[in-house]
Amino acid sequence: MEKIIIVCAMFLMAVFFFKWKHKDGHTNGDGTNHHYHKIGHKHGEGISIDFYAYASKIRHWNATFKVSLSVLTLILCIVLDNPHVSVAVIIAMAYLTVMKGEFSVMEYLSILAIPIVFILLGTFTIAIDFSRKPMGQYNLYLGFCYVFTSHAKLKTVVFLILKVFAAISALQMMTLSTPSSEIIYVLRKAHVPKLIVELMSLIYRYIFILMDVYAKMKNSAESRLGYCDFKTSCYTFGGIASNMLVISLKKANAYYDAMEARCYDGDLIFLEEDKNVETKQIVIAAAFIIFLIMLWAFTR
Repeated sequence: MEKIIIVCAMFLMAVFFFKWKHKDGHTNGDGTNHHYHKIGHKHGEGISIDFYAYASKIRHWNATFKVSLSVLTLILCIVLDNPHVSVAVIIAMAYLTVMKGEFSVMEYLSILAIPIVFILLGTFTIAIDFSRKPMGQYNLYLGFCYVFTSHAKLKTVVFLILKVFAAISALQMMTLSTPSSEIIYVLRKAHVPKLIVELMSLIYRYIFILMDVYAKMKNSAESRLGYCDFKTSCYTFGGIASNMLVISLKKANAYYDAMEARCYDGDLIFLEEDKNVETKQIVIAAAFIIFLIMLWAFTR
């Protein structure tokens, strides 16, 4: 238990460190800031995951293979519910994304840091409880009740955090190496209803369109001192929110007209490239799945 807590704490510390270290770029000794201009990042514009997927060195792998491996690993993380399996999945998915895909470690940890707040908020409510009298190994008196926790609760929280991170790592491996069009192609092959697939594609594309519009509007407001104080910031936020609604409707009409001009008849058709699956990849993936099951069997 103690070793697993230490591993989890070290991982979270590494994520927070790299998130803070590269949040505003690198600062030299002379006080000047040098921002990293990475793939998909432009000042004033949104960031699309597809930029990373197209730059990945394992993009040429078969999309069905990557999606199947990711989903199967995700299912095993949930079903097996074992911290050792979760740690193995985190390490394996990080190896595929960073080492094989040649993805930046800083960017990878930065992306993983995004769901940390939601995970901590969700697990915090599991870790603590309230009582009128002292209970558990750790408690704090607030004047009208006790806030307490115990080794069992902390153990549950640590295992849950590891399981969630393992599941996120599996999905990140898929999204950071497989463009959205290829994922949609796999869903079509899996006979997912056409309406769901097309809605997923349109919503995914439209999210980044709105992010790009919002970023430009925010930069424009900042250049006009729209965030100089709290009152002005609230007024600016309200103005941007109202403009976003109007602009989103205009963008929706414009993009639908563009689709109609290109003979849209209800089907979204993408260029689909056939990629062969290597026997070596299948063997290694099968060995990895068997390893996870054996690890669960020996450590449960």
